[in-house]
Amino acid sequence: MVNTYSSLKSVFLNLIKENKENNSFIPLLLVLVTIPLSYAFNNIALGLFLVVTIVSFRKAHYNYQSLLVWPILLYGLMALSYMWSIDRQDTLSALSKEIPLLLIPAGFLLLKDFSKAQKDKIIACFSYSMVVLALYFVIRAIIRYLLFGDIRALFYHGDNDNDFGLVPKLLNAIHVSVFVSVAFFYFFTKPVKAKTDWLFSLFLFGFVLMLSSKNIILVLILLILIHVFFFSKLSHKLRLRNLIIFGLIVGIIFSFGRIKNRFQQEFQTNSAKSLSANVVEGASPEVHYVSLKEAWTNESFTPNDYFPGTAFRVYQFRIFIELLKEDKVFFTGFGLNASYPKIEEKAKQYNLYLGVDGKEGYQSKNFHNQYVQNFAELGILGFILLLLMLIINVKKAYKSKDFVHFAFAILMISLFLTESFLWRQRGVVFFTIMYCLFNSGVVVNNSKAE
Repeated sequence: MVNTYSSLKSVFLNLIKENKENNSFIPLLLVLVTIPLSYAFNNIALGLFLVVTIVSFRKAHYNYQSLLVWPILLYGLMALSYMWSIDRQDTLSALSKEIPLLLIPAGFLLLKDFSKAQKDKIIACFSYSMVVLALYFVIRAIIRYLLFGDIRALFYHGDNDNDFGLVPKLLNAIHVSVFVSVAFFYFFTKPVKAKTDWLFSLFLFGFVLMLSSKNIILVLILLILIHVFFFSKLSHKLRLRNLIIFGLIVGIIFSFGRIKNRFQQEFQTNSAKSLSANVVEGASPEVHYVSLKEAWTNESFTPNDYFPGTAFRVYQFRIFIELLKEDKVFFTGFGLNASYPKIEEKAKQYNLYLGVDGKEGYQSKNFHNQYVQNFAELGILGFILLLLMLIINVKKAYKSKDFVHFAFAILMISLFLTESFLWRQRGVVFFTIMYCLFNSGVVVNNSKAE
């Protein structure tokens, strides 16, 4: 107990010291660690960060950084899209949700540059907060499983009918997987690891598996392999035996029942119907699982057709191409958050399930692809701005040799293929802060520009 108190006191004093060097240190850290919490807490933290940044601003602090202008330009395009939006009310309401794209980079332009050591400490504190978050949800899941005997308590997130998942649906298992994956690489890539670093790495990796996001699991394993074979100091000492052992471990992991079922549901399909139509627990035998080819070619569906995640994204990309041709919005898009009426029209045209008795239908889903979402709502320029930010992010990560930054960059590129991450408040705050933190100017010893 004494040792724990002493450690916490040391951490607290260290944070106070860093905040004296840069008054925005603790406010920025609070924005990051409150992302998984209630929106109210995160909004308060963001407001505090902006107030402190403005109050602490000194002319000598200002250092124009072109890399931070791109998110501001994207927000400017979002605001401009109000002029041609087909649903101005939805566009106007969405502008307040997307405002971190404007406010956070503006704050970074005004604040005193963080030193490399301070940036590392911010990532470290965020990573430890993710360990606490994961531990809370694992304990919560075990208790709920013991009380109710429902295996769903240990995986993914809840659905519209119940909240029986590892994390609440509002928090979203895929988004939490991204937060935790970044934290995982902080511990996993430490040059010198203590036993606790190995323990936290293993724990966070297991937590990502429990969250059951196929996309993030695959990218996480790919990034681990990249680090082991290309970035680690011991990479040149690896032998074939090590590779075989690692491959066996990965095989065992993917043979784990529930996670294996989630992968099979997506990929074991043919041109006619799913080869494993009944793999989802509790699914009706009459449900038809739409294959990838059917999602792309069928002239019509029935309310009894069920779209696995990959098939539904194929369908969404299909209607996006159709909408571009039919509505001629290649250059402008429909306007920020204004694509929903068009998505609903297509759902009715193709006779998709529209929901009943309060259950959500397919027509209420966005494109679940950030690239498509930007193109559909902001036109070709919105798509190009997004690509530029991602390219800049990867280039800067490779140049800096910071693997946590590199992992974040690759995770975002992959995540944007399956999620409209920036169209969610937690997503836009997380991406914008991490983008600005990793790509803003760095000072050495808080005095000299690097």
